Amino acid sequence: MLTGTREKAAMASATLPLLETLIGFDTVSRNSNLGLIEWLRDHFAALGVSATLVTDKTGTKANLWATIGPEVDGGIILSGHTDVVPVDGQAWTSDPFKAVIRDGNLYGRGACDMKGFVAAATAIAETARNAPLRRPLHFAFSYDEEVGCIGVRDLLTFLDTLPYRPAGVIVGEPTEMKIVLGHKGKRAWCCTVKGHAVHSSRAPEGVNAVEGAARLIAEIAGISAEVRRNDQPDDGFDVPFTTLLTTVMEGGMSTNTVPDLARFVFECRHLPDTDPEAIFARIQAFTDTNLATDRQRAEILFEEITNYPGLAADPADGFVAAMSRFACTAVPPKVAYGTEAGLFQRAGIPALVCGPGSIAQAHRPDEFCALDQLAACDTFLAQVVESLTV
Repeated sequence: MLTGTREKAAMASATLPLLETLIGFDTVSRNSNLGLIEWLRDHFAALGVSATLVTDKTGTKANLWATIGPEVDGGIILSGHTDVVPVDGQAWTSDPFKAVIRDGNLYGRGACDMKGFVAAATAIAETARNAPLRRPLHFAFSYDEEVGCIGVRDLLTFLDTLPYRPAGVIVGEPTEMKIVLGHKGKRAWCCTVKGHAVHSSRAPEGVNAVEGAARLIAEIAGISAEVRRNDQPDDGFDVPFTTLLTTVMEGGMSTNTVPDLARFVFECRHLPDTDPEAIFARIQAFTDTNLATDRQRAEILFEEITNYPGLAADPADGFVAAMSRFACTAVPPKVAYGTEAGLFQRAGIPALVCGPGSIAQAHRPDEFCALDQLAACDTFLAQVVESLTV
C-alpha cells in the first residue's frame, strides 16, 4: 500500500527502476562487481557520457568515474559503493536480490546500503546532461567498501591524475537524508600468537599461546578503559569516546595439549582527532616487554586488516554550507559507523555524508529503503545539479 506525495513521486521517478536493476546484481564483496559496473558504464554511454573504469590488480573488480559538464575546478562528486554485505544465514521473506515493493518500502540487499543512492545519482545524470552546467557533476562508484574501503583508494589515486579539482563530495550512505559532518575512523588487527605445544602434563616445557593471547587481550581491555577516562569526549557522537575491543578469538586443539597457536581480532573505533597509532604503539610495547617466558619468547604477529580515517567536516566550508541548505537537517551531525568520506577528506576534497534510508536497516535481513526517502534524495540531487548552473 502506498500513501503520501513522496511515495507517489518515487514511483514516478527514474530512480526506482534503476534501483530494481542494481539490486538484481549479486555484488556481495566476495564476488566481482564488474557486471553492475559495466551495466552502469553502458547506461552512461547511452546518455552520451563517457565513463572510465578503474580496476583492481586482478581485473575482476572496478570503480567507475564519469563527468558531466565542463572539465573545470569546482565540481561536485556523487559517491557510492557498489558492493553489499552477505545474506548468508539471514531469514529473508523475499529474494534478497530481487527488489520487492510493499507498504511504502523497497526491499532488497543494498536497498539502503547503498544502491538506493547509486540509483538516485544515476537517475539525475540525465537531468544534468540537459542542464547548462557551469561546473561539472562527477560520479564515483567504488568496489569493496564493506571490507575496508578498499576500492576508493585506487579511485583517489586516479583522481590525482586529472587536471581539475572538485569542490567537494557527497557520500550517499543512509542518513535519512540528514547531513552528517563527522564519523569515527577504524583500525583493526589480527594478532597471531605462536607458542610451543607439549603434553599438558609437562606444561612448564611448553609455551601457552592461549594464555599469551589472553594476557594481551586483558591489556587491550585495560588500555580501552584508560582511553575512555582520558579521551576528550565528543558529544556529537552517540558513543562520545574512542572504543577498543577484541571481537574474535580462537585457539587450542585439545584438553591435554599446551596450545601452540591462538588468534584474535581487535578493533579501535576512534574519534577523528584521536591517533590510533599511539594506541597501537602501547599494545606493541606491552607485547615486547611482557609476553616472554623464562625458556623462550612466544612469537606474536600483528596484521592490519582495516584502516580508514574518521571524518571531521568543516561546517564553514563553502561546499558543506551550500549542501547543508538542500538536505532535511544537519542533525545528527556525527555517526559512529565509517564511510569513504574520511578518505576523500584526507585526499584534500571536502566531504559530507547524506543519503536515503536508515542505517538501522543496513546489513539486516529484509533490508529496505522507504520510497519517500528515495523521493527526498531525488529532490536533493536536483538542487545539487541546479547549484552547478550558477
